[in-house]
Amino acid sequence: MDVNTPTSMTPWLHPVADDSVPVLTDELLTVGEVASLVGVSVRALHHWDEVGLVRPESRTVSGYRAYSGADVARIHRVLVYQELGFSLTRIAAILDDPTVDETEQLRHQRTLLEGRIGRLRQMADAIDRVLSSQASGTRLTAKQQAEIFGQGWREDWADEARQRWGTSEQWSQFEENAVAFSEADRIKMQEHGSALYAELAQAKRDGVAPGTDPANLLAEKHRSMVSQLFECTHSMQVCLGQLYVSDERFSAFFDEREPGLANWLAAVINANARTHGIDPDTAVWE
Repeated sequence: MDVNTPTSMTPWLHPVADDSVPVLTDELLTVGEVASLVGVSVRALHHWDEVGLVRPESRTVSGYRAYSGADVARIHRVLVYQELGFSLTRIAAILDDPTVDETEQLRHQRTLLEGRIGRLRQMADAIDRVLSSQASGTRLTAKQQAEIFGQGWREDWADEARQRWGTSEQWSQFEENAVAFSEADRIKMQEHGSALYAELAQAKRDGVAPGTDPANLLAEKHRSMVSQLFECTHSMQVCLGQLYVSDERFSAFFDEREPGLANWLAAVINANARTHGIDPDTAVWE
């Protein structure tokens, strides 16, 4: 593993020296030992056992379930798919379907993970630039916001946004991150956003239904894009989706790309949030 990989994304992996790469053995491990090894809670392992996702068949001399090397390997695969937004039901279907080429699946997921890691490294670089520029008291200008959001962004929207969110932690993150972007960064972000909106519009035209795996992955792409500017939780993403529908300016922005896109995207966000334990009807900005 690249030692620069953010450990928050891979809690079950730990950097080790090249001459001490761990290997799986036939030694049986208790649930507590496995929880410590892979970085998940005992409660989660018990739940996975109950639903049949990872169900160890071996037993300790005391009658407790014991995990083999193969069980731990399966847990690693579960964590990879979970990191990419797959539901536990979908993960179980992939792992237990003999017709699925899991090697090819994992290669594809690794490519997606590398992309996410790259975006996180870009964010870390942006933070470094913010730290070096804070002493100057530089603030994000309306022009810089227009460069980020595109030609549709108006200066009066900038003033309104500052009045609405100017005292929030997220607005501070937004300004600190965005002001640190170079012109090339802003162009890249705008191109990324345009590509994502086009992908969303095409998915709606193709009949992708909210709550399906393809729709959930698109919701995570949207949340990842927003998180380049401030940390966007699933609950906050639901609030953004509500704004896309309720504010006619946002609705017009999305519906210009595909009729009904604002409502569809909000439904996709809501369905994905439910898989992460968020009730869209009670979601708040936190």
